[in-house]
Amino acid sequence: MTGSVVDHLASEGSLAYDRQAGLLYAVNAGSNTITVFSVRGDTLIRSQVISSGGQFPVSIAVRGNQVFVLNALGGASVSGFVQFGGRLIPVPSWQRDLGLGTSSSTVFTGTPGQIAFTPDGSQLVVTTKGAANSVDVFADGPSGPSAQPTVTSLPGQLPFGITFDRYGHLALAETGTDTVATFAIAPGGTLTQLGSAATGQAATCWITAAPDGTLYASNAGSASESTLSTQPGGAVTLLGTTPTDAGTVDATVSSDGQYLYVQAGGAGNVDAYRINPGGSLTQTGSVTVPGAAGGEGIVAS
Repeated sequence: MTGSVVDHLASEGSLAYDRQAGLLYAVNAGSNTITVFSVRGDTLIRSQVISSGGQFPVSIAVRGNQVFVLNALGGASVSGFVQFGGRLIPVPSWQRDLGLGTSSSTVFTGTPGQIAFTPDGSQLVVTTKGAANSVDVFADGPSGPSAQPTVTSLPGQLPFGITFDRYGHLALAETGTDTVATFAIAPGGTLTQLGSAATGQAATCWITAAPDGTLYASNAGSASESTLSTQPGGAVTLLGTTPTDAGTVDATVSSDGQYLYVQAGGAGNVDAYRINPGGSLTQTGSVTVPGAAGGEGIVAS
């Protein structure tokens, strides 16, 4: 992606793990495809490679047997699939064009950032970053997504990565202001901001949540991870900042909530941290993944 330094997809969520089905989905931006892997312990078995239905797929979301892919170029689009028997079947009627006007020369901040389901699976959320500075919400059900999204404009905020806190609020990394903000999503898809906290860091782009609701935001420009908490009303509090290796990008929390794994795209490292009571982090190790410099996308079992 033109303009990227340590994250060549300029997105969050390029890998998605369906624990119930034992499947790992990976986007392949350079070939406009998706790869499906069967997960067998620590072994991956490639079972399918299929067109993403658009140009330059960057993010993928799964809920039940529905899988949606966010394609960043060619105006940007959302493509829908049904998973059956461990394979993806495209559903052409679920295709949604976003009309963002992106192209191969669009800079890092001018393409969509992530696609994700709300916790109850009733809505599909897309961030557009600087392409439109908006969060688009599609209603979703057995018949697929609504024809048009409900659009909440966030001028200058560059909405990038998203997750959800323990109260079901949308937690958004706003790259334009290096803040983490929380929002309530109405049944109709409208967003209402509840709280916000500045990280005091640079390039706050990615965000993930621990099972206890603690938020971790990755700051690529500062090589750091910000720890934040939220309250029932949506207030956000910055708890602390932990250094990482250079080029902090995507991160994930182990399913038992005990460890945070952070991608450091500068050299292609994965940094591991123990999550302490209260959410603070203690580094336990780091490994360099061959050929992973500038890479993005991480999940944990």
